[in-house]
Amino acid sequence: MVNKVILIGNVGKDPEIRDLESGVKLASFSVATNENYKDKAGEWQQNTEWHNITVWRGQAERVERQVKKGSKIYIEGKLATRKWQDKDGNDRYTTDVVASYFRILDRIESSGDEIPPLPVSEPMGSGPVVNKPLADSPAKAVEDDLPF
Repeated sequence: MVNKVILIGNVGKDPEIRDLESGVKLASFSVATNENYKDKAGEWQQNTEWHNITVWRGQAERVERQVKKGSKIYIEGKLATRKWQDKDGNDRYTTDVVASYFRILDRIESSGDEIPPLPVSEPMGSGPVVNKPLADSPAKAVEDDLPF
């Protein structure tokens, strides 16, 4: 079974950063993705989807330093649905993308003040992982790579 999400979009607001009582850092923000299509009349339409992003621990520290409203961002993660109750006691559900990796896609001005994106990602619960290049041919495909 697979639960994997890949998004490329624009950050909708500056991230909200929280330090939990356990000492764990949590970052949350929204990302907009756009889909363009032609309607029945042949006119171009744009549909925008908003995604809630949650980032934990070391990645949340990177979010705090690097992610800002308007940034173009690449995100890999998984879907997680949580159940909660509203003020009337009704059950509600919210689906978030829990990010395990992200990369800022904006060009960084060389002003010296900004921190460039790290070339290495730290998925939750493990040490650094170097990004693997995609295989050139099916014969070179890595065992866990999916063909889509």
